[in-house]
Amino acid sequence: MAETVEILGVTVDCVDFAATLAQIEEWVDARRADATAPTRQLCTVNPEYLVDARRNASFAAVLAQADLRVPDGAGVLWAARRAGHPLHERVTGSDGIYRISERAAQRGWRVFYLGAAPGVAESAASILRDRYPGLVIAGAYAGNPAAADWPDIAGWLAATQPDILFVAYGHPRQDAWIAAHRHELSASVAIGVGGAFDFVAGVQRRAPAWLQRLNLEWLYRLLREPRRWKRMVKLPVFVGLVLLAKREELD
Repeated sequence: MAETVEILGVTVDCVDFAATLAQIEEWVDARRADATAPTRQLCTVNPEYLVDARRNASFAAVLAQADLRVPDGAGVLWAARRAGHPLHERVTGSDGIYRISERAAQRGWRVFYLGAAPGVAESAASILRDRYPGLVIAGAYAGNPAAADWPDIAGWLAATQPDILFVAYGHPRQDAWIAAHRHELSASVAIGVGGAFDFVAGVQRRAPAWLQRLNLEWLYRLLREPRRWKRMVKLPVFVGLVLLAKREELD
């Protein structure tokens, strides 16, 4: 198992993309060899997740029960470094959807894209299939995390038997939805990817690469979507909580 670091009470796995892909491959192989193997949940943990987990016990429990909690966000890398666990890179859902889909095409994994607005999942799946020849699309559907939609979704997943299930319902609904249904899912691995489908389909634009390298993607999104300010306020809250926790530790 990977080394871990605790940040604001949440255990984060010290992994990069290479280690994450290797772990996913191990889980897919295990499920293909034994259909009774459990569905694994992967959560992309960013500062917003950590602040919300501190305030919401049920969400904290979802993260605690996940099989892999990857470091998504420059703030998480900063906090891990302060804790003496320098990490190599962010493992984001927006990048992961490409990296995992590419590996799926190489290995013959079946992938289901669930979530986002109507038509977006289908568009993202089509673009990824063109980008990675051989990618097997098990299905693509907007769906809804509401209980009323579960029977239909369960039926489609049972019929298509995906190895990888991407869920784009947004934080924290996607992670809670996976946790609630993981014992009924037919996928080997279920991953919450937030707005990744929108980025792939071109519905939303990601920050330029140079801003990503400067860890300023959050600022780009705030300027393009001012309505996100309530979410962005959690960033300084996160920094304050980390600094306070370190001070209390020293005292």
